[in-house]
Amino acid sequence: MNYTWVILVVVIVAYFFWSRKRGSGVSQISSTALQERLKSDAASLEIVDVREPSEFKGGHIAKAKNIPLGTLDRMLSELPKDKDVVFVCRSGARSSMAARKAQKSGFKAIYNLTGGMSSWSGPVKK
Repeated sequence: MNYTWVILVVVIVAYFFWSRKRGSGVSQISSTALQERLKSDAASLEIVDVREPSEFKGGHIAKAKNIPLGTLDRMLSELPKDKDVVFVCRSGARSSMAARKAQKSGFKAIYNLTGGMSSWSGPVKK
């Protein structure tokens, strides 16, 4: 049996998944890691909560700026490109979309809060 084709297909599939992951440019950050960054280096972070204003008012990370996902395209120019930008939502889905939009707009240091506010164990401002 000729295993050359099997090996070739495995290599191509592995490369495809590896290159997609490597090229995404969006890192995940845990609640614990974000809390540590806020304690040690808050000035280098911009936290963007992409939930709707009513959700944001219900409780958010103190340093967060509220820019709902639907308005993000026109508001991206107001975010600093020289800081690490962390996107936050309720569960991590909308913030993941926001992070990809930021990447396409040229942002380099982009993070998505894993699990969103549902996983946030730090202080909440109302």
